[in-house]
Amino acid sequence: MNNINNILGLAVAGCVLLVAAPALAQEEVKLGFLADLTGPIAGFAPGMVTSGNIAIQNINDQGGVLGGKKLVSVIADTACDAGAGGPAGDRMVNTEQVTAIFGAFCSGPTIAAANGSAVPGNVVMLSPSATAPSVTDVVDNDLLYRLVVPDLVQGVKAAELLLSRGVKTVGVTYVNGDYGKGLADAFVAAFIKGGGTVAANVAHEDGKADYRPEIGQIEAAGADTMVIYGYENAGGGTILDQALETGSFKLFVGGDGMAGAALLEGRDPAALEGMIVTQAAAAAGPSYDAYSALVTPGGLDPASTYAANSYDAVFLLALAIEKNGSADRAGLSKALRDVAMAPGEVILPGEWTKAVELIKAGTDIDYKGAAGDDEFDAAGDVPGAIDYYVVEDGAIVNKGLIP
Repeated sequence: MNNINNILGLAVAGCVLLVAAPALAQEEVKLGFLADLTGPIAGFAPGMVTSGNIAIQNINDQGGVLGGKKLVSVIADTACDAGAGGPAGDRMVNTEQVTAIFGAFCSGPTIAAANGSAVPGNVVMLSPSATAPSVTDVVDNDLLYRLVVPDLVQGVKAAELLLSRGVKTVGVTYVNGDYGKGLADAFVAAFIKGGGTVAANVAHEDGKADYRPEIGQIEAAGADTMVIYGYENAGGGTILDQALETGSFKLFVGGDGMAGAALLEGRDPAALEGMIVTQAAAAAGPSYDAYSALVTPGGLDPASTYAANSYDAVFLLALAIEKNGSADRAGLSKALRDVAMAPGEVILPGEWTKAVELIKAGTDIDYKGAAGDDEFDAAGDVPGAIDYYVVEDGAIVNKGLIP
């Protein structure tokens, strides 16, 4: 963990140097990190920042961008809160004058930052993890992208999985925001279409100490399977704890907001036996192996939630800057599509020197990401699949793709 903290510390120190020595600014290219370091995804967001900063370190170790300029990160905590996303985005676009933005991590601040500052300021945003369907609906002038499968896919696949396992009746509770509502809407529609019954569909607000009224609604409706679309580090986790107290539910199901090692920390694993959690499928193959070899020495578990997506997002933004030929914002969106999509010479994570040489030679490149193939559609979304995990014998076991 010391190496991870050192990397994060260097990023913060870099921000201080930008203020103390403005003469160096022309030798640096800034990426804004809209990171949700506090709030409901605080359990895994620091690993995402670390992964992004490892990508920056890899690039700088190979000569930097645009003929030797240092790539630096400027970090703002948006706390998974749309209300914080707007001001944080404004700071990045108009005060820090970043070339592009990595983030935000949650859907609410991603949408707020895009609408408030990034789109008006012609700044490309690339989120590693904003899954809400509403992200696709932002009128973004081809500036807002994400490297994660939208919840329209996750919700449908979760519904299909439960139905295939003989689950016919569920109760749903979702955090009342872009992420929770979008995922719940997709799940509920698919579950009902497949012949299932949603006995209760109850919104909840984060930050409460007592969710027994919401749990009671689902109990009273007669559902013995509870689907929780919230955050383990916030209301979703509290709901799970208080629902366990009742003994009324045979099965718990969660989305990616409930994923991660923290799910079993401080809870009796036996009480969660059989719990199902869904999230975007982990990648495999040469790209993932290359990424894993790069992040492991820094003390980061390569399988950490959305860490691979984060490395890819930062590396892609840097490739786009190199392809664009300047730190200007104009043209960066087209350059991002150029370096991310076929055809082109394949670039793996960490292959910065190779990529720069090819770009200088006028050769097309195609970055193959650790988290998947980054072939953006017209809306800036990527294809992908959904894995499911099951709590078994005190461990969270990846069962692979939902067919």
